[in-house]
Amino acid sequence: MFKRLKNFTISVYQNYFEIASCLGATTIILLAILMDNILGLQACPMCIMTRYLFGIIALISFFGFIAKKLFLIDKFLIVLASTAGLAVTGKQIYLQNLSQEEISNLPMGCGMPLETQIEYFGFFGGIANAYKGGPTCAEVNWSFIFNFAEWGFIFFLVFLISSILKIFRV
Repeated sequence: MFKRLKNFTISVYQNYFEIASCLGATTIILLAILMDNILGLQACPMCIMTRYLFGIIALISFFGFIAKKLFLIDKFLIVLASTAGLAVTGKQIYLQNLSQEEISNLPMGCGMPLETQIEYFGFFGGIANAYKGGPTCAEVNWSFIFNFAEWGFIFFLVFLISSILKIFRV
């Protein structure tokens, strides 16, 4: 049983990496949206940035699946998106582990929705302002073994490592 599962996993990784990455990233986004709606959670700007980065990984993987000639380019772009995802989720994990006093001294970078920040400060200014974090980004609203940011960090790490391994096994 274990050997069959191992062989299946290796086969998917070797032959269907792009479609598995696309489906995995899309599933993560859909689960986050579904949980927001079911549990009544309000996603902070850093959580929204994380979803966009998973969306970028899904799109890159989809185009990589369609155009097999983009083999190294799509893996490299997934590495870049995963690295950005690790930076965002890593910062959010850092914020979540601050003391109450340190959280109260944070700037209000997460004070308004990401779309509003981008509209008000421009694209790069809005992203930079949201990345600064704030008290709402430091809240832990849900957890199952890990919280949203920690799960995101783990999944970005999986995408990063698997893409790097695919690049060097060419």
